[in-house]
Amino acid sequence: MGPVLAGVLQLLALIAALALAHKPLGTYIARVYSSDKHWRVEKWIYRGIGADPDTQMRWPAYLRGVLAFSAVGVLFLYLLQRLQGVLPGSLGFSSIDPDQAFNTAVSFVTNTNWQSYYGEQAMGHVVQTAGLAVQNFVSAAVGIAVAVALVRGFARSRTGELGNFWSDLVRGVIRILVPVAFVAAIVLVACGVIQNFSGIHEVGQFMGGQQQWNGGAVASQEAIKELGTNGGGYFNANSAHPFENPTPFSNLFEIFLILVIPFSLTRTFGLMVGSVKQGYAILATMATIWLGFTALMMWTEFAHHGPALQIAGGAYEGKEVRFGVGGSSIFAVATTLTSTGAVDSFHSSFTGLGGGITMAGMMLGEIAPGGTGSGLYGMLIMAIIAVFIAGLMVGRTPEYLGKKIGTREIKLAACYILITPALVLVLTAIAMALPTPANSMTNSGAHGFSEILYAYTSASNNNGSAFAGLNADTQWFNTTLGIAMLLGRFLPMIFVLALAGSLAGQQPVPVTAGTLRTEKPLFTGLLVGAILIITGLTYFPALALGPLAEGLAS
Repeated sequence: MGPVLAGVLQLLALIAALALAHKPLGTYIARVYSSDKHWRVEKWIYRGIGADPDTQMRWPAYLRGVLAFSAVGVLFLYLLQRLQGVLPGSLGFSSIDPDQAFNTAVSFVTNTNWQSYYGEQAMGHVVQTAGLAVQNFVSAAVGIAVAVALVRGFARSRTGELGNFWSDLVRGVIRILVPVAFVAAIVLVACGVIQNFSGIHEVGQFMGGQQQWNGGAVASQEAIKELGTNGGGYFNANSAHPFENPTPFSNLFEIFLILVIPFSLTRTFGLMVGSVKQGYAILATMATIWLGFTALMMWTEFAHHGPALQIAGGAYEGKEVRFGVGGSSIFAVATTLTSTGAVDSFHSSFTGLGGGITMAGMMLGEIAPGGTGSGLYGMLIMAIIAVFIAGLMVGRTPEYLGKKIGTREIKLAACYILITPALVLVLTAIAMALPTPANSMTNSGAHGFSEILYAYTSASNNNGSAFAGLNADTQWFNTTLGIAMLLGRFLPMIFVLALAGSLAGQQPVPVTAGTLRTEKPLFTGLLVGAILIITGLTYFPALALGPLAEGLAS
């Protein structure tokens, strides 16, 4: 079997698995957030945190819950790292430096999981499990909660109430993420992923010295790392490490975990707003972009430029031979079109155009299908922009799902789509203008520029993957990337929740002959076009200086 055919068959198997999971999982999630009953364990948690799960919140109160919970999470994880040296199960590792502890705490709380450290050489069992793994669950649940609040904004009328943040948070963890991750961890253990709490031990000679490995609860963290679109690896090599991702099947299964909740949430959306067809329109938009990017990535990596690549059968540099070019390409697109950031190959060693595709996937806003929750609310914001554009074309006040998109709504949507590009481009420009940040680049020219552009694109979009080659463990990058992660996560959430509150307070508009049918393929095409055009106009000059210049020169 040729490598191209193997890649295509993996893609088809992945599509089939996602199609099978879409309806049952999407329906189950809708029931979770529509139920008025509380499980016993959930009641215990509510008592412990002093929350009333039946109190309805308007958007400012919902936002305060999101920000307060996240702030406590940052403080707790920061202190846990700073105290690591005196904690049990630290494997002898010292406490983390302040700037790196800040960067890592912000990274995991914002669902970014950017890592400027070597996991197996810096973090002990307590920090990995009680700190990082816990944030993998709750940060993903926060994203789903905000998405559900926006969906309720469309579904409800003449009220500003969006539900209860604490109830949405707890249900997301207890009823969705924990049970699915539990099953996924068992599958990964069966595939060969390790799960233990062993210490550091010698495994033999390597390049004239002793090679050491430490164990860990890798399978359980790997499961939620992918399922919650987190991405932080237990080991520095992330999902290219055989302890995290040992076989081609585990590789495909991890890609499935990355995509299954974001794609299934489109059905949840359709059920909660009372029109499954609306969910299918959003799903079709996400799937079109995802398949297009995957096909383009596989083509660039199988293009056989030069005799070395022709002999190898593809661009194998930086890729694991057990996954091949096809599996690595599918993984790279899945992880950058979502907010995952996990890698099973080094994106820096992709072809010039291939590296550009990974960056462009993040620059879209990671909405195809995007992160757990963040992908859905990001796509709905783009849908509002699309109906606004359509309204301008025909001279009619735009409407979406029976809600008028007026001045307030379009301003909030515009702020949402502008904040992330502003962070990426401004911080990249500052880093390139100053002498110190540029010293962290391994490469010069277009590829070196791509290293810094990728870093700020990844941080601001809460992705977390790295282009490799950039030494990001400096005070400058730890601080500025941490700030980018904070602003890139919570400023958009402010606009999303404010928009949800505005929509929930409206009176529904009746459907007329002039209403844009947003469940039709025509709207899907309009939405895809709007996303690509807006992204292209925003980022094309920066991409032209980096990956496009490198790709055209090769």
